[in-house]
Amino acid sequence: MAQATIPLDFTYDTLKVGQKSVSIGRTVSDADHSLYMMLTGGWHPIHCDVEHAREAGLDGLLVQGTFGIALSLGSHLEAPLLRSADPLIGALGIKEWTYMGPIFVGDTLHIEVEIVEKKLTSDGKRYVVDRQITLINQKGKAVQKGVARSMWRRADV
Repeated sequence: MAQATIPLDFTYDTLKVGQKSVSIGRTVSDADHSLYMMLTGGWHPIHCDVEHAREAGLDGLLVQGTFGIALSLGSHLEAPLLRSADPLIGALGIKEWTYMGPIFVGDTLHIEVEIVEKKLTSDGKRYVVDRQITLINQKGKAVQKGVARSMWRRADV
């Protein structure tokens, strides 16, 4: 049986637990990597020294793990999959996040988003959605996975 896709312009009533969508891919460039290191100040040699990375047994520069979270939950990969007819109130946090494999400069990554929980708030005017997000590389290997939570306001109430 085919898995239902997260509907575009979803509402509380059209969003169902188990719906999944897959994003387009995005290749991690040298510029992405450098800008992220500048932003975070994460200049560990494993991220910026090719010889150090080789001596550590790596095939290239290792991208900071938090870059995967930013890419997964940022607007580039996830936003096109979570277009709602209801206004987004905001992100409520990350319930869990696991690093399962490395990300290297040059990897092409995409995400799979699955709705794992939805619930109305006590007043029935808002709802909370938990999404399982899996970040997958060009080899089909899951490199990160986690659950993110957001809140929407029901436009029809």
